[in-house]
Amino acid sequence: MNRRRPTLLAALTLTATAALTLSACGSDDDSPAKGEDKIAGADTGSSTPSASPTASESSEPGRPKIELPDDLSYTFDWPKTGDKEKDAVLADGEQSIKAVDLAIVNQDPLDKAYLYYYEGEAAAGTQEFIQAYVKENARVTGAYRFYDAVVNVREADSASLVYCEDQGEAYDMYLKPKKVNKTPVTKNSYVLYNTQLTKNDKGVWVVQKMLSQRGSDKCQP
Repeated sequence: MNRRRPTLLAALTLTATAALTLSACGSDDDSPAKGEDKIAGADTGSSTPSASPTASESSEPGRPKIELPDDLSYTFDWPKTGDKEKDAVLADGEQSIKAVDLAIVNQDPLDKAYLYYYEGEAAAGTQEFIQAYVKENARVTGAYRFYDAVVNVREADSASLVYCEDQGEAYDMYLKPKKVNKTPVTKNSYVLYNTQLTKNDKGVWVVQKMLSQRGSDKCQP
């Protein structure tokens, strides 16, 4: 998934359905970004801070193990709703975000972990997004914060997840020669995402479609 002020990679905008952009944010080094494309309105919800570890693995059999470098960190200020299905959407949403970054770190556009959480249009767009990092021999680094999540479960196997991302301390890192591209925090450091998910036959909430809006007023601090 990706980061803030446009850098070399930021110029690439993926398909309208995946709508991911490579860009960076921060202050002075190199790292890619996430997001653009208008979203249908979404209300923000209250959230409770909950730091997320760099390495995570579901206890459920078959779930991919997601282990990321120590220079990547994630905070999900997402509420526990108390609703079993909504909380499952939030949990799988966290894993889907990390899985994309794992593919970028692995420099593998067909990494199995993200393909576990993405299908259809979203999978195709995400593959292009990851491929752009591979082409530029770059990956992500820094700290990401996700907040104001709103979950709607419309049917037993259909849901939406809308949330904000703060890319203020996230950057693009070019690997050869190794250089982090730190860029200043701007309005575009904040991205609004609207994802459409389906519950598959494994009971996993997979992302089918994704739209994003960089610089959204809904996500400004």
